[in-house]
Amino acid sequence: MPHKQHKTLPKRIILMRHGESSGNIDGAAYTTTPDNKIPLTPLGLAQAQSAGERLVQVISSNNDNKWRAYFYVSPYERTRATLREAGRAFGKRRVIGVREECRVREQDFGNFQVEERMRVVKETRERFGRFFYRFPEGESAADVYDRVSGFMESLWRDIDMNRLHQGDCDELNLIIVSHGLTSRVFLMKWFKWTVEQFEYLNNFGNCEFRVMELGPGGEYSLAIHHTEQELEQWGLSEDMIADQKWRATAKRGDWNEKCPWYLDSFFDNFADSDDSVEEEEDGKQ
Repeated sequence: MPHKQHKTLPKRIILMRHGESSGNIDGAAYTTTPDNKIPLTPLGLAQAQSAGERLVQVISSNNDNKWRAYFYVSPYERTRATLREAGRAFGKRRVIGVREECRVREQDFGNFQVEERMRVVKETRERFGRFFYRFPEGESAADVYDRVSGFMESLWRDIDMNRLHQGDCDELNLIIVSHGLTSRVFLMKWFKWTVEQFEYLNNFGNCEFRVMELGPGGEYSLAIHHTEQELEQWGLSEDMIADQKWRATAKRGDWNEKCPWYLDSFFDNFADSDDSVEEEEDGKQ
């Protein structure tokens, strides 16, 4: 009977936004350049190099010499350039592999974007709601959620089959170089945040990253690496922060009964007891 390989969970899953792009400083760039071809600025290139150094510091913080990194990157020019510059901080033997992943690309805002029209469209989005508003000829955040969900399924298959581990690697770190909204949607899906909670999240800064670290019980949490103040600045509510702290030590598969959006927020109130259930149980005695 063949030996079943033990599944090893990544130590960290890190989401990083690209560096400053020409579109970040001048919206008119989108009128003549396809979104996927928008390049980084000189500052964006420098930000990416600095981010690479910070990533290595985070990953190697416990002085374990057997860590490795695996990258997923959006196919856009600005994310690929960010990865290329950040990768300068990594030794070749530290990087197991890289995969271009279309499902973590930027939200589609349409084709060439007329600046004045996009200004009106984005004002409409603020009134309609960021998650469900679909850009003409483009996507809504809900559409991004669907494809990110598909990516997560593939990610878990790779983890389940140990496709991302090689040799004597003790600590695997997955780094996803993507975009602001896509990364926020990833967190929303992973931590089961509601649409309302998503609406309050602040965007990542250029080359900012969020570290989801594996706790001793097998759950991932933002509260292991990041401070409560950082979580507040990113738009997490008190309940969301409390859940992150719970996850930091929770056992995988446990249910956080104090997490209101898992149950209580969907109902006005519950009766203290259910007579029909009690009668059914009494009848079995």
